[in-house]
This record gives sequence, structure tokens and C-alpha cells, in this order.
Amino acid sequence: MPERRRIPSLPDRLAGRLPDRLTALRTPADPGFWRSPVRGGRFTAVLGLVLLAGLTLVFVTGLLSYAAYNPDLDPVNDKTPGKGWLGFYLFAWPTGPHWLYRLTQGLHVTVGIVLVPVLLAKLWSVIPRLFALPPARSVGHALERISLLLLVGGALFQFITGLLNIQLDYLFPGSFYTLHFYGAWVFLAGFVAHVALKLPQAVRVLRSGIPRGEPGPRAAPGTPTEADTTTAPDTLAAPDPLPATLSRRGALAMVGAGSLLLLITSAGRSFDGPLRRLALLTPRGGTEQGPGPNAFQVNKTAAAVRITPADTGERWRLTVRGPAGELRFSRAELLAMEQHSAALPIACVEGWSTSDQLWRGVRLSDLAALAGYPDSPPDVFVESLQRSGSFRKAALRDNQVRDGRSLLALEVNGGPLSPDHGYPARIIVPAAPGVLNTKWVETLTFGEL
Repeated sequence: MPERRRIPSLPDRLAGRLPDRLTALRTPADPGFWRSPVRGGRFTAVLGLVLLAGLTLVFVTGLLSYAAYNPDLDPVNDKTPGKGWLGFYLFAWPTGPHWLYRLTQGLHVTVGIVLVPVLLAKLWSVIPRLFALPPARSVGHALERISLLLLVGGALFQFITGLLNIQLDYLFPGSFYTLHFYGAWVFLAGFVAHVALKLPQAVRVLRSGIPRGEPGPRAAPGTPTEADTTTAPDTLAAPDPLPATLSRRGALAMVGAGSLLLLITSAGRSFDGPLRRLALLTPRGGTEQGPGPNAFQVNKTAAAVRITPADTGERWRLTVRGPAGELRFSRAELLAMEQHSAALPIACVEGWSTSDQLWRGVRLSDLAALAGYPDSPPDVFVESLQRSGSFRKAALRDNQVRDGRSLLALEVNGGPLSPDHGYPARIIVPAAPGVLNTKWVETLTFGEL
């Protein structure tokens, strides 16, 4: 007789399917919903310490970039409304070394780009906590959640607006300068609170040698292990993980490889030659000029700001104002004055820069003497022929005017300035942001601003 197969009863069939159905019905608030075996306290701690070092550098260099604009000189340099004590200013921005802003802003932008994979991995590693219930178990826990909201929201806002600014895509409403300024302080508030709360725990996790809550070496059944007696549960580790396809070290290696790729394809915008051509993910300084003495990058062309040959032709005059009155000079008269040279780069807030270019023109200190300040040149207010757009007017500090390398440049690399590089005359100052090196200069006003 053939063996008769037993048909499972309905209760048996339901019992067999029930676990799968329960799994399907799990919500993000259920720890069992998150099943990646990569998540864990040690993995998150490593990413957190990398972000601690990197974001600290990004914030400090961001503050230095703010200082480089000399925001206390004139409202044209800092249009941030109602900044109050947030706009504190610690020192006058120096003119040396001449590559200072090229270094600090290059680090600010490059490190920010390189940290993108680390930030995304860190957010992924802690996302189960975003859905944890109840939202607040105590006052302290509520404050921690609020700080986390400021941290995550501020970081995403700063990174997104910063990356858009690097790409010269101004899709956000309002001024990037203002938005990034306030976003930085929101981020800092969450960052400081989060570090104060989590740094001791992160260090403790990393010192333990074994990720918190993960079992140590196998012991005989029923024998307590050191992990059982000395470590708390790893609340970030999945309670019911899927089979591992990638180790945590492998995941960290992938994050590092992503950061390395971004470094290779973005950092070259601050260098000449092959490295600049490798910067595929970032503008390398906007429009590249053709061969000749003006063959280096610009962001704003003359055509883009509607500067015409009629504006810069024979009728153009430089107006210089000061105690001596109002003086007007043609380009030929400026060329007839004593000429000086300075090898200086152009470095922009978007993070790109050029190598040193050899500029030649009239010292700002000499023009200040003509304006009535022969001994101690004061601040200067610079106005461009450009009629619209940001930084068509800018203020320079007295130490910048005094520096012998600060020029009203008429030539570069042995030839006249091209229209896109500011013909008939432009400002060039050591260590200053590119936007303060005003092009198509029309008026210089020396004295109290």
C-alpha cells in the first residue's frame, strides 16, 4: 500500500505562515524591521568620529571664510539681515601668506565633498532610531531628539546648499550667503549638543575592542562570557539580522572608497594641469579662457553681466575720491604711473582657484596717496561698472590697501587684461576671496566707509 500523505490542517498552515505575515506587518518602529547585519554601535562610532574631525574642520574653515569677507567693514560685504551677535568678528583678515584663502576655502569645500559618503552612511546606520517609540522617554531623551533634529536637518541643509553652490546651481530661494550663514549656526547647535551627549559613548565603544552587544569568543553552553557581563546591548544592531553579505569592515571600506573617488574627481579644481582635468564633478572655475596671458579660469564673463566695449573703451575713466577731491584717470594715464608686479592666485568661495598669475598695475597705496592719504592708507570702497548682481561693490580693509602687492591691475602675465578678466582695470589683493578682487573697476573711494 502506498504511504498516505498527511494534509496539514488549517491551524497548522496558519501557524506556518504566521511568522512571515508578522514580518510583513512590521513597521519601522519595530526593531525587527531593520535587518541589516552591518548596523552596530562600533560601525556608527567609527563614522561618528570621522565626522567629528571632518565637520569640525569644515566649520572652522567656514568661519575663516566669513572673516575673509571683512564683514564689519560695510553692509555690501555682509548682507546678512539681523545677524546680531551671530556675526561676531574676531580679527582683521591678513594679507599673508598670499595663498591663505586658497588653502582655507579649498579645504572647506574639498573636505565637505569628501564627507558626503560618510554622512550618508552615518545617517543610514542610525535611521532605526528616527522611528523609535515613544518619541521621548524623558526630558533628557526629548532634548537629545531635538538636538538630533537640528544636527541632521542642519547637516543636510548645509551639504545640499553647499554642493549646489559649488555647481553654480542656485536653485534655492534667497541668497546662498545668508542661507548658509544661518544654516551653519543651526547645524552647530545640534552638532555641539550631539557631541557632548555621544562622544563619551563612542569612545567607550571603540575602546571595547568588540562591538558593544556582540558576542565575544565562543564559550561552553551556559558559561557567562565577558560580553554578557560587561557590555550593554547594542541597540543599533539588528535583533534578527539577515545573512551577512558584507562585513562591517567591508562597509567602511566602501564608504572610504566613495570618499576617495570624490576627492580625486573634485580636488583638482584647485590645481593646474592634469589634476584640474580630473575634477569631473565640480566646475574648475567656470569658463576657461583661450591661449595667451589670460588663459585661466573666470566665473563671471563680461557678457554675462552685460559689460560692453562701449563701457570699457576710450571714454572709460577711473574715479578716485578722498580728501584731495575727486580725480579721474584714463587707462593711458594709469599706465603712465609707476607700475608694480605681484604673483597672486584667484581663489573663489566655490572652492576653485588658480595658480599664481603675474599681475601688473598701480599700487592701491599709491592711489590712496593721490586721494589725500600719503602716509597711512585707509579702507577703500570699490565700485564696478557691473550694474547688477552680488559683489559689484566691495570694501577692502586698510591693511589690504597698505600691502605693496595690492594692485589696481591693468595687465596679467605680460599682456593686457581680457574683458572677462576685468579690462580695463581690476582689483587684485593677496589672500582675499575672489569676489573682493573686483573686476571692471569704475570708482575707488578712500576713507571712512
